[in-house]
Amino acid sequence: MKKTVFIAALLCSLAIQANGNRWQINDSHSVQWDTSIGALPYYDHIEMSGLWASVVYYWGVDEKRQFHMDRHLVFPMLRTVPNNTHASWMPRCDVDFLEGMTANKRYMSAQQVKVVTINGILNVSGVVTGDGNDFELMRQYFPSTSKAAVCEKYTIKNIGQKKETVLVPAMHQVRTTNKEDGTRGSYCLVARTEFQEDFKKTLEPGESASFYCTIQAYALADGKELPVNVEEELAKRKDFVQEVTTSKLRFYCPDNTITTLFEMSKIRTSESIFHTQGGLMHAPGGESYYAAMWCNDQAEYVNPFFPFLGYDKGNESAMTTWLSYLKYINPEYKFVPWSIICGGDDVYGPFDRGDAAMLAYGASRYCLERGDREIALQVWPLIEWCLEYCHRKLNKNGVVASDADELEHRLPSGDANLCTSSLYYDALLSSAWLSEELGRDKKQAATYRQQAAELRRNIDKFFHSTVEGYDTYRYYEGNDVLRSWICIPLTMGIYERAEGTLQAMFSPQLWTENGMLSQSGDKIFWDRSTLYGFRGAFAAGYADKALEYLQKFSTIRLLGEHVPYVVEAWPEGGQRHLAAESGLYCRIITEGLLGFRPTGFRSFTLTPQMPTTWSEYSLHGIYACTDSPINIEVTRKGKGKLGVKIEKNGKPIKSFVITPGETIKVVVK
Repeated sequence: MKKTVFIAALLCSLAIQANGNRWQINDSHSVQWDTSIGALPYYDHIEMSGLWASVVYYWGVDEKRQFHMDRHLVFPMLRTVPNNTHASWMPRCDVDFLEGMTANKRYMSAQQVKVVTINGILNVSGVVTGDGNDFELMRQYFPSTSKAAVCEKYTIKNIGQKKETVLVPAMHQVRTTNKEDGTRGSYCLVARTEFQEDFKKTLEPGESASFYCTIQAYALADGKELPVNVEEELAKRKDFVQEVTTSKLRFYCPDNTITTLFEMSKIRTSESIFHTQGGLMHAPGGESYYAAMWCNDQAEYVNPFFPFLGYDKGNESAMTTWLSYLKYINPEYKFVPWSIICGGDDVYGPFDRGDAAMLAYGASRYCLERGDREIALQVWPLIEWCLEYCHRKLNKNGVVASDADELEHRLPSGDANLCTSSLYYDALLSSAWLSEELGRDKKQAATYRQQAAELRRNIDKFFHSTVEGYDTYRYYEGNDVLRSWICIPLTMGIYERAEGTLQAMFSPQLWTENGMLSQSGDKIFWDRSTLYGFRGAFAAGYADKALEYLQKFSTIRLLGEHVPYVVEAWPEGGQRHLAAESGLYCRIITEGLLGFRPTGFRSFTLTPQMPTTWSEYSLHGIYACTDSPINIEVTRKGKGKLGVKIEKNGKPIKSFVITPGETIKVVVK
């Protein structure tokens, strides 16, 4: 199946929301589609990842409810030539392992799909009928957690009235690349059934049988394919999903769509971590970005989330980011690269996007949240260098100059943009607390706070503007149209222009069913700025407005036509499921709704907000700023009051009664 078919179908499906949701919530981290709902054909794509392989499943159901699958595979450690950012080996495989399947020597017709379920695994169930044969068929697609392979399990059940002998032809296909195209010579792609001879099974009525298939890759120089036990791999995949959803950082609120998308976002953001020669690396994905790290996606977006989640591989990958970037700080204060690529063997970044501000912001928050002095001491030289770099980049207006922002000249950003200065401001505040925790010279923390105060005044003085009739921010000098990134000061606790900014964010000029346009008058949207916008709207005290639009947005991303995660952008990338954006979705809740701000290794502030339609919400299993997970529950306490209860090890340790938007200080011992 061609990728263009999926993209065309996706384009056509953007407006189908008027007919209701195609997908329904199945459980806390699962969505399900009954194929009787919604127009056919229907095509979608979803990415799933393991330590050695990623796969984008381009799948669909045609007008006859027959299933189609095209697998776009990615093997980050099998590098191609030239070995650059996009040089993971990315073969495609549309093999049909069921081709030639028979029952009592009669060919079965194609499967009629009834239900598709996504729960960290792509599950497709339906019936196979023809010539008196009646079977249920379940397909399960998922990547191996620890091998360069993807796995498939097929379960067929006899639902007819007579005994049937099912036969599935054995398959073993091998593709070998030209040796000059890979950095390690020739690569092999092996698609095979687990059985070397035809699978043959006689099924009594009501009886079922399962068989397994794999697609794996290896360098020819390494020898041969590895054995893969698909049932074990399925159990490991389920264990991973269970760990990051049920066991860690559980969110409860009255809106089931938001809670479900929160849980599923933890899957996507946690799975996109790959083994490389440079250590575990979180990577964006999207059939482009693997075995590599970026100052925005990893350092700024997702690394500050992993201490909340307490996911070991996530925290290990974050440390890979910080320690890798430490190698690129320099006495000349030349800008650091945007990204460290090829498993750590190369870098990319021809100009300054404000990367030092991204690094300082993410690293300082991360170290406070992680609550480990030894880790903070390792990362501190990187933070200190980045702060000094930004200080040296202050222009005559007292804001931070940079060549571009994270969109890398896709849209204009002038000589100094709002994002870079806002990130630097927040980094100064976090670094002041971190400096005190590390016992540094007291003057250093005082200096950082003074610099932050001056920068806050300069941000308002330089960027504050009336844009398209709204009292908000211009994104850069000369900017005269609304930009989505006007939301970023709100996420850093800068609320002076909150009212006008919120009006602009949710205005007809910017807001669409897919979130904010990147700039008014255009069709481009990037979810990252919308996700920052929701976080800022909650944090600034506009909980009702934020919830209203978050509900609509979450419904489209989780239950609409392209599911079940937030996306990167449109039209660029075709709304691919980049992983760090899912981390940003979770941070709407932790830092926006709950207002969690780390102030020390065992201390933080909370500024909880409560939508008027809610009476309570809670986060259980928070690992940030504590040596063992804590629970935080927020409840309505009569008119105009909120109750905040904090538990550790099942025992209440703090309780408060506050007004909405009031900040409380918490020390966890």
